[in-house]
Amino acid sequence: MLIVLSPAKSLDFSTEFNCPNSTKPRFESETSLLIENLKQLASDDLQKLMAISKKLGDLNHQRFQDFKNNFERQAILAFDGDVYDGIDKEKYREKDFNFAQKHVVILSGLYGLLRPLDLIKPHRLEMGTDFKNIKFFIKNLYDFWGEKIISEINKYPAKIIVNLASQEYFLAINSKKINKKIIEIVFQEKKDGTMKTIGINSKKARGLMTNFAIKNNIIDPQNLQKFHEENYRFNPSLSSDEKWFFTR
Repeated sequence: MLIVLSPAKSLDFSTEFNCPNSTKPRFESETSLLIENLKQLASDDLQKLMAISKKLGDLNHQRFQDFKNNFERQAILAFDGDVYDGIDKEKYREKDFNFAQKHVVILSGLYGLLRPLDLIKPHRLEMGTDFKNIKFFIKNLYDFWGEKIISEINKYPAKIIVNLASQEYFLAINSKKINKKIIEIVFQEKKDGTMKTIGINSKKARGLMTNFAIKNNIIDPQNLQKFHEENYRFNPSLSSDEKWFFTR
């Protein structure tokens, strides 16, 4: 089983964690190519490109300019926010990090595909970024990363992918070219009399399920059906072989 996650916009490079092991990202040369081209964009360009404030535009412009000298840390520790709030990494032992390294991957606009212990630097570049209205060497990141991500994922021995990524990021994976079965996980809850997916709650649940798999060394996705954090329960009446619903 291989869990696929999205990254996070929020980053944490200050909290101390007990995780001495680290690895290098697979696609360092491709990341360097992106950085060299992103360096050519002005702060205003980044602001428009990413639909962010002037403050964030200035911040990310500076990040790209100073990229080589910036501090780095393991991806699973650096990413923060709703999904990663559900991952209890403060309490992880070496065996937990090692399990995650083998059974979890994180899609990334800047790094393509990350293992949890791959070292990353502060950045912001979403997979859905479209460069069509700006002078850049590529049109979009889906074309840039697609075949590389697929090739790397196909090297994993796991026969099943558990999709806990957002739609924006999982679009980078062409399911027709993947040599594994894909199970999509959907979290829903009753609101106003109907079952709905609530964005922020769904994000947190993705992290909680990832944490559940890591802490319990789950390699058979069938055992994910035992997940019951935050009152979610597997709902067989709504589920199919390729799409599992967890409801509350």
